[in-house]
Amino acid sequence: MSDLGDFTDFDGDDAAAESEAADSAATTDDGDRAVDASGGTDPTQSVDDDFEDMDVTPAGTDTGLGVLSAANGLRISEEAEETVLRAYVTARNRSRLRIGTYLLVPYPGGERLFCRIKALEYAQEFHADDATEIHARRAMRERGIDERDFKFIAELEPVAVLYSDGGELKRRMTDRVPKPETVVREATDKSEIKTGLKIPEDGVFLGHLAVGGEKVRTAAEPPTIDYRLKDDYDAGDPLVFRHTLVAGGTGSGKTHSSKNVLRQYLGRTYEMGDGRTPELAVVQFDPQDEYAQMHDDNPAMTDEFERRCEREGVAYGGHDNTIAFVPKVAGADYNASHHRAEQVEFTIPFSLVHDNPWLIAGSSLNDNQYGALVNTLLPRFKREYGEGGTYSDFRTFLGDPALKEELDEAGDVHEATFDAVKRRVQGFGAVFDQDARPITDQISQFVRDGGLTVIPTYHITDSRTASTIVLAVSSLLIDQKLSNDPDYDRIKETPLVLGMDEAHNFLTDADSVQGRKVIGKFTEAAKQGRKERLGLYLITQDPQDIADPVFKQINTTMVLNLGDEDAISAVNIPSNLESKVPYMEKGQRVVYSPDNSEPVELIGLSTCVTRHGRD
Repeated sequence: MSDLGDFTDFDGDDAAAESEAADSAATTDDGDRAVDASGGTDPTQSVDDDFEDMDVTPAGTDTGLGVLSAANGLRISEEAEETVLRAYVTARNRSRLRIGTYLLVPYPGGERLFCRIKALEYAQEFHADDATEIHARRAMRERGIDERDFKFIAELEPVAVLYSDGGELKRRMTDRVPKPETVVREATDKSEIKTGLKIPEDGVFLGHLAVGGEKVRTAAEPPTIDYRLKDDYDAGDPLVFRHTLVAGGTGSGKTHSSKNVLRQYLGRTYEMGDGRTPELAVVQFDPQDEYAQMHDDNPAMTDEFERRCEREGVAYGGHDNTIAFVPKVAGADYNASHHRAEQVEFTIPFSLVHDNPWLIAGSSLNDNQYGALVNTLLPRFKREYGEGGTYSDFRTFLGDPALKEELDEAGDVHEATFDAVKRRVQGFGAVFDQDARPITDQISQFVRDGGLTVIPTYHITDSRTASTIVLAVSSLLIDQKLSNDPDYDRIKETPLVLGMDEAHNFLTDADSVQGRKVIGKFTEAAKQGRKERLGLYLITQDPQDIADPVFKQINTTMVLNLGDEDAISAVNIPSNLESKVPYMEKGQRVVYSPDNSEPVELIGLSTCVTRHGRD
């Protein structure tokens, strides 16, 4: 073992004295202590460093956000997971980047790669372990970090290649890899962004393009980028006839958004098969009694908001051609003081049951019982009572014991089946043939060029009654639209949007005769909509309950805030946008419309263009 000698007797004062004596020795060598004019040292004068400070800032002016890095490879592939596209972002540009920001990377020759940021990452510039007590406490005492000590990497997702063709900006699929160290810049030109995302220049206004809940800004005036749905015949049929689904939880702004969208459709014209171009009619089923307010102006709308709408070609203000068609129901009165729209009562005639027997089948008739109703009972009732036979007449008809015995002996309807049908068609007395004009007598007023017809059902407390009325009226419209020999030419010859709020209550998959018939009818309507100029506009908070055959026909999906995982997965939007849905504020939405644009995030108008809400 080493002998430490007198080390344990070390006196700090002696060492300090020796150090002070050594410091008093002056030298004249370069780099040592400076000497003043009197020959002594000047302790206030700094000592020259052994190395001079160097300016590490490159000469010239930086352009862009950073450059492409090939440190981990640089690859464009047909398989998205095999694509490697990363950019080093310089220190001063880092704080303003967000996931989803749109960027441009130039190719030699003038083409540009349009892409979006899908991930942001800090990496160490120099190898060091910063997960230590010393690093942590030092960082806690400092006000910030030196960005130059870290790499900031943006991982990019290629969207399209932009190129010029005859002076027109166009897009194509990504088929080239850009060169390493190519300067990356933010996309700020409206035409570049719209072309890159395949957003039409004209069409039905839905909102403004956004990233991370903030509107995308450009150098243009206005600085925002308007998102529109294709509404012409240049590249297929208008998307209004390819059907729309609006999905959002309670309080997400579904009604506010839908009013703004439907208001844009009112007044627009569409070409029919005979060459006419009438204005679109809208029929909206309204379980919360809110859409009749579209007749009125919004008192909260400011002059500045109106000027903004005019600059961007957004229709605003109440729609005078709005009528509330109120179903007359026994024991229920409709009293509305929150809108000034005209109110017209109607009733459902029992004659509609002959074309749609499932209206009185309920959810409990099995196939055998339904067959007896359709093939035997209703045809015989029509022969005996005529086209004008009422629901009350039908109950009297079924109450005849001689009829039951006759049909049983003839082998047409077993007596047990007869009794089952009789029991299960009860309970519709409040629906059919009430003290009001039948809806079939008011078709010319019900479906009007450029008109908005609202059918409120809020005053109907019985859900079965409300459902029967909604399905009866919607079936009438669909049947006439799809018929080659319609009874009401007005319906057939008018472009029509059928809006249905709380659609999950009517279009759900159900293992019953009525459920299958309803789904079959709406599926056929959705398939034939483009040809017949019939569009479905479905609004729901439970998209997972919409029957799959109907859901598959939807082309445009607008998703507002949803908290339920099953509901989010059901809307079938890209995963990068799916993760944002639970955190969306009121009015924010994702739009997924493959025939219109890339999937995007939007922010709708903060003010409703018509009256909304009850004071």
